[in-house]
Amino acid sequence: MPAASLLPFSSPPGGAGLGGGGGGGLGGLVGRKLSSPGAFRLTEKFILLLVFSAFITLCFGAIFFLPDSSKLLSGVFFHHPPSDQRPGGGGEEEEAAAAVAVESREEAAGNLAKIREDHERALREAKETLQKQADEIQRDIRRDKEQVARDRRGGGEGVGLPDLPFRQPVGAVGQEPADPDVRQKREKIKEMMKYSWDNYKLYAWGLNELKPATKQGHSSNLFGHIQGATIVDALDTLFIMEMKDEFAEAKEWVEKNLDFNVNAEVSVFEVNIRFVGGLLSAYFLSGEEVFRKKAVELGEKLLSAFNTPTGIPWALLNIKSGIGRNWPWASGGSSILAEFGTLHLEFVHLSHLSGNPVFAEKVMNIRKVLNNLDKPQGLYPNYLNPSSGQWGQHHVSVGGLGDSFYEYLLKAWLMSDKTDEEGKKMYYDAIQAIETHLIRKSSGGLTYIAEWKGGLLEHKMGHLTCFAGGMFALGADGAPPDMASHLLELGAEIARTCHESYDRTSIKLGPEAFRFDGGVEAIATRQNEKYYILRPEVIETYMYMWRLTHDAKYREWGWEAVEALEKHCKLDGGYSGIRDVYASRPSHDDVQQSFYLAETLKYLYLLFSDDDLLPFEHWVFNTEAHPLPVQHKDSEIEEDKSK
Repeated sequence: MPAASLLPFSSPPGGAGLGGGGGGGLGGLVGRKLSSPGAFRLTEKFILLLVFSAFITLCFGAIFFLPDSSKLLSGVFFHHPPSDQRPGGGGEEEEAAAAVAVESREEAAGNLAKIREDHERALREAKETLQKQADEIQRDIRRDKEQVARDRRGGGEGVGLPDLPFRQPVGAVGQEPADPDVRQKREKIKEMMKYSWDNYKLYAWGLNELKPATKQGHSSNLFGHIQGATIVDALDTLFIMEMKDEFAEAKEWVEKNLDFNVNAEVSVFEVNIRFVGGLLSAYFLSGEEVFRKKAVELGEKLLSAFNTPTGIPWALLNIKSGIGRNWPWASGGSSILAEFGTLHLEFVHLSHLSGNPVFAEKVMNIRKVLNNLDKPQGLYPNYLNPSSGQWGQHHVSVGGLGDSFYEYLLKAWLMSDKTDEEGKKMYYDAIQAIETHLIRKSSGGLTYIAEWKGGLLEHKMGHLTCFAGGMFALGADGAPPDMASHLLELGAEIARTCHESYDRTSIKLGPEAFRFDGGVEAIATRQNEKYYILRPEVIETYMYMWRLTHDAKYREWGWEAVEALEKHCKLDGGYSGIRDVYASRPSHDDVQQSFYLAETLKYLYLLFSDDDLLPFEHWVFNTEAHPLPVQHKDSEIEEDKSK
């Protein structure tokens, strides 16, 4: 599956981009405070301490503004005129008045003394109380700082990373193919990877992506100010291709330069599948602790995205302030199915690696919300409002906006060693509804998956939808009896349709979307659907179909794609997408997408590898093709015994 599954060139419709935002600070504390939701954050405690200090100063300062006693005794305070201004003379009345005045002054003095005494006692008590509270706040702050330090070291209690014995899963490195022709083709794909990497290193090192025509860096707004997307995305591809020097330099860059404390708003979906997924996979393949620490650190920052009334996360997150929002073009402020539904695999592993259950709890709550909603015709619309918990417009797609939600339901069940019965049921129920309402066959015999808009079908299939052929085939084993026999065949039919979309172009690489109406089949009819941005979905399905059937045509089709990439996409500075796949002399978009190294080249390499490299019984691939290990029940038992 692709990284940027929403729109061409990873940007929202109409060119809407992400705004600037924030970075480190409070975001890094989210995970630590999850165990005590009511606790103050560090910044809040500092503010309270300042308020208390100001209040004490104000109270003590007030004592100097009390009326002076001499003025009280002189009668000025009580507005009595001086004796030389009163009418009349002395005598007894004057003496009596004087006596009364003296008595009044004595009484006033006594009252003033009592007022001062009470006031001072109240101030002392307030000071003692406030000082006690201030001391408690300071103790909390010191304790939090100590906890942060422990977390940074990866030790300590609470959510500090547990010491996990590393066991490299089966099949992290495979054997070379015995067939010399297959071995030669696989070596060619490795050369393509090296060419992509070397040019990125030469012209865009440390930046997110490469512009191969102009030979400079390219930065997508999807990552905010986080840099190094190509490095993190390519880590596991470098490892499984045994490009040891390149893997070592990538690891060194991650150790020294990968920084999430940035002032930025990011796509939660894209950062999760590329950065979190890439780091997790690199850890499980290599055992290098830096990858585990970085993955958990970033995962903690993403937790703020779930701070919505329903727990359905925001699409965009300011990772410094923790403030989230949704794409302005998304139906009435809705979150997107493919985005909030594509977190499960990574977050379950984050809980395991961090010892903090909150990651898994967050994604399980998403299922709870979805299961409490009525599904129109059993289908999942692409938009869900995170505040009201209600669907947005009823647009259903197995391509962009919906795709990887269905993939993750199936793979959550597989990753759980087939114990996640809820995920399994949700997946097969959804596939049954898709079969009934979306899958159609053209007059020319091509099976395709249409899009559903409020009950009306749009007979269009996106390049992104082509992943579904592999998904259907992968889910055949374990499907309900009335579906199992059909799903492998359905996967083969989707693979054939998507191959036709490639074969019917000038360059033998397929368009972003193709249609089945107006007398055309598997052809793009609109100019804004004719581009190819090095996407992997068709090759992904070839790889799954090869693994599950060993039908030679899938390797033949894959090699056709290799030749087309070399002929039409390879430039002096790397590989570029094509603006129009039907043009006799195609122009280039000048972007080497990070998912080209993470997915397209990896799936091609696996297509020409033996099944012992990342075998399906031990690994599942996230939607960015990052392999994550199956959580086998027996290995958990062994781990418990070793403690």
